[in-house]
Amino acid sequence: MAHLLGAEALHLEFPTKVVFDSVTLGVEEGDRIGIVGRNGDGKSSLLGMLAGRLTPDAGRVTTRGGVTVGVLDQGDTLDDDQTIGNAVVGDMPEHEWAGDPKVRDIIAGLLGDLDWDARVGDLSGGQRRRVSLARLLVGDHDVLALDEPTNHLDVEAITWLAGHLKRRWAPNAGGLLVVTHDRWFLDEVCTTTWEVHDRIVEPFEGGYAAYILQRVERDRQAAAIEQRRQNLARKELAWLRRGAPARTSKPKFRIEAANALIADVPELRNPTELQSLAVSRLGKDVVDLENASVSYGDRPVLRNIEWKLAPGERTGILGVNGAGKSTLLGLVAGTLAPTGGRVKRGTTVKVATLTQRMDALDEHLDEPVRTIIGRLRTTYTFGTGSKATELTPGQLLERLGFSSAQLSTPVKDLSGGQQRRLQLLMILLDQPNVLILDEPTNDLDTDMLAALEDLLDSWPGTLVVVSHDRYFLERVTDQQYAILEGRLRHLPGGVDEYLRLRHQQDLDRADARADQGTQRARPAGEPGDGNGATSADGAGPSSAERRALQKEIASIERRLDRLHAEVNTLHQRMADHDQSDYPGLQQLAEDLRAVEDETAGLEERWLELSELIA
Repeated sequence: MAHLLGAEALHLEFPTKVVFDSVTLGVEEGDRIGIVGRNGDGKSSLLGMLAGRLTPDAGRVTTRGGVTVGVLDQGDTLDDDQTIGNAVVGDMPEHEWAGDPKVRDIIAGLLGDLDWDARVGDLSGGQRRRVSLARLLVGDHDVLALDEPTNHLDVEAITWLAGHLKRRWAPNAGGLLVVTHDRWFLDEVCTTTWEVHDRIVEPFEGGYAAYILQRVERDRQAAAIEQRRQNLARKELAWLRRGAPARTSKPKFRIEAANALIADVPELRNPTELQSLAVSRLGKDVVDLENASVSYGDRPVLRNIEWKLAPGERTGILGVNGAGKSTLLGLVAGTLAPTGGRVKRGTTVKVATLTQRMDALDEHLDEPVRTIIGRLRTTYTFGTGSKATELTPGQLLERLGFSSAQLSTPVKDLSGGQQRRLQLLMILLDQPNVLILDEPTNDLDTDMLAALEDLLDSWPGTLVVVSHDRYFLERVTDQQYAILEGRLRHLPGGVDEYLRLRHQQDLDRADARADQGTQRARPAGEPGDGNGATSADGAGPSSAERRALQKEIASIERRLDRLHAEVNTLHQRMADHDQSDYPGLQQLAEDLRAVEDETAGLEERWLELSELIA
């Protein structure tokens, strides 16, 4: 593989901290690299140096001649006075970008719900983020450096982005560097993981799951070596003797070794024990939504919802932005009354909500963390039976990543992730038995997400989660529901089933729009129609001809949708195919060429027809 860019002996420091010391690494064609690490360890700084946005104090970054690097950083650089269209495609003529399948796919995937002529200054923060991402992706870059690209994206947009990045380049072309806390995204897109820690960058093969398995092996080996050095644990020495053959110098992490490492790890949580304890704390009745509906004025948001929350239930809620997820959470929490139907609550139910806002901390901004936790309960019990563990608030803070020095830090000086964790701690110490988490993963790095998941595994209550972080949602919940067209639908197939249903909805809407387009012209004989004759100025097609043109356009659009799906399938088949099977690859390449030729012909015809009815 050809070299794209590299770094040699990088050194970076700030007035109070050395971030990197003598770091050397490189990016080759075909690399898809995820960058992980704790907040503050230098992930964004590393990305900035490699992209040429940040100059190291020592060392150098080299880029192969002609290689272009596209960067998405966390800052907002859009011009408020531009329209969305101008921000994304600039001065490119409409026929050029409208005729480019890649550009059309990016616009549909990220900006389909936005007005192309809307002013950027009128957009929300999340919408501006999507515009920035679309503007970057329409460019033709050899390397993409993305800093938290999934921020503000819903599950569908994240899935679309993962698919786009997987098919953007051929398997052995292009390079991707991405900093994200979205672990599903890392697993789906990345083939290599760099962990930033202790002034170094450590590479691992594979995505997030493979990285975690290798890190466990690394940490256990380090602990075993230390134990052997001190000669304190005979049991550990016996394990070392049994496991020595598996610890070779081979860089490839083996599944057999992974299975051996996790063989003695218990189940994430015991549903039976947790449900039993939840029943003892909650009783059999939690929250029942009976034919509940909510409307805002004349606009219905939720319709005839039937949902019985059980003790110990762990449920994830999916839906597009504006579908009614927050409204549903309001019904469960009791902060919102239904406009139809009713909501029943058990007499012992105590609901707490971790919202996206930090309002609960506003009155404590000038207080140190130690003072706040000193006013809370003195102990908190995790687990059940013989595994029950009592933790003090200080121990719980340590489990959530706080150091003892940070106990004296005022709340206003904590990072966003630290404030988020403190907010969760205050809720847990209040001992609710129904916990609602609304986008709880915001501002948390992957290690803190793992700590939060571990904490929730032993929390014995009813849990309702809304999150765009697919990994987190599937990790902490046992079932998922979706809000589709105002109704609550159970998803036995989980997130994958939700994505299939949403895709089918989009296809149905496209067919409906196409049908409406063929009927838009008035029937012959109505006033102003001219019985199918040409228009009054004689410049356009007759109404009958216009209907025929619109029908052909709708047919072409449906065929293009199917062809684009076929192209994606062929790209995936080529990526998965045995690379030594040249005849097979050649046949797939010919199939792909035929589909692309047909696509190009249809797109040209679509442009011709569009100009005729314009």
